[in-house]
Amino acid sequence: MNRSLFVAILFVLTCATSVQTASAQVTTSRERILFYTHDWHGERFSDGRPKLPDALLSRALDVTIEDVWDFLREHGYKNQFEGGWQSLHADKPFAGRALTAQYMPSRPDMVAAIKAEGKAEGRVGDTNSWPIKQLEQGDVYVADGFGKIVEGTLIGSNLGSGIAAHTHGGFVFDAGIRDQEENREIAGLNGVYRGYDPSAWAQMTLTAINAPVRIGRAVVLPGDLVLARADGVVFVPAQLAEEAISSAEFTKLKDEFNFEQNAKGSNGGQFEGGWTAAKYQAFRTWVKDHPEKLKMSQEEFQKLLAAAGHD
Repeated sequence: MNRSLFVAILFVLTCATSVQTASAQVTTSRERILFYTHDWHGERFSDGRPKLPDALLSRALDVTIEDVWDFLREHGYKNQFEGGWQSLHADKPFAGRALTAQYMPSRPDMVAAIKAEGKAEGRVGDTNSWPIKQLEQGDVYVADGFGKIVEGTLIGSNLGSGIAAHTHGGFVFDAGIRDQEENREIAGLNGVYRGYDPSAWAQMTLTAINAPVRIGRAVVLPGDLVLARADGVVFVPAQLAEEAISSAEFTKLKDEFNFEQNAKGSNGGQFEGGWTAAKYQAFRTWVKDHPEKLKMSQEEFQKLLAAAGHD
């Protein structure tokens, strides 16, 4: 092989390696997502994110944030809640799997590199549209926009309609939105955000998709279960999601039974319960008589009763 041909081949290989390396700079690689979510052993999306079952997302809508939060703290997860939001539809909770995005203030050299990468990958539009294209049904778009509202409006109504089309779910933005009124009218869209402003998005750029992000005082990994209510948002690690929801459902059942006992005067002065073995037995009977209230399996219910010390 002559020297000129060798140099040409070496140049092509070097460029190919460079493009391959550059292609992983904004979108987190599958291997990196597997690294952060190593405790999840279930199904995954092609990008590596844990794929929680749709049925679990539906069950999450019926539990309270406090009960999920209690479970997480008991398991050492103390940085999973953030409050202080505005909402498109405060009366409608929503839940889904997190697809995360990180934004930073603009810096010309950084923006140029990111846009060049996007062009090489065939991306269109400004960088705030890129995560939307990667959303799957049942996802929640979770964005760290460093709390910026004025010119921090990550979406208007056109991008809002894109989120709705891709997820039939919603978004959690530590940032602002514009076109608030129009976004409220989009079917299948809900979201919480820091504030509304009519300004257009400016002096910000996307820096990561599906990386770990900070939302206020909460830490979010791609694939986390997101439960958003008017009072706040809780982010549940995927590997704990089913157990957390079952625990919250169990607590809700206990509360509902106890409220009935308080209304009847059966608790005397033990308004918070006084959970004796006899009361747990009455609770078991009450659940048996109201099977429609049980969202978890009977096996899971019996397991939680046993853990409470009254099997």
